[in-house]
Amino acid sequence: DYVGVLALEFFDVDGTLLVNEIAPRVHNSGHWTQQGAETCQFENHLRGVLGLPLGPTELIAPGAALVNLLGERDGPSDPDISEATAIGNAHVHLYGKADVRVRRKMGHVTALGASPMDALETARLAASLVRL
Repeated sequence: DYVGVLALEFFDVDGTLLVNEIAPRVHNSGHWTQQGAETCQFENHLRGVLGLPLGPTELIAPGAALVNLLGERDGPSDPDISEATAIGNAHVHLYGKADVRVRRKMGHVTALGASPMDALETARLAASLVRL
């Protein structure tokens, strides 16, 4: 009787799919849908829970990608995204955490492109310019 998004995260290990996580919520691996799909996973989750019709999930560009923003130090968060936001087709999403810790997820970058690899290159470039 579950209603809402149920995310399954898999790892491809030498051609074998292994389940890493089952999450009864939207999942960070699907955050690319914020800009990459007609209806993002967040909206469709709410639509499902509220009994509304689900929205279309088609891609709006040939490529969409996501890169996580991880802390590289310990200390207070003082993000600077000015350079990253100048990259076309890239979108920076910060989680508003007060403190940075090494490897702590602080946000993510989504990007669109002419292909999946093009989108990934754009997301990686923008992510490399974020100063946390």
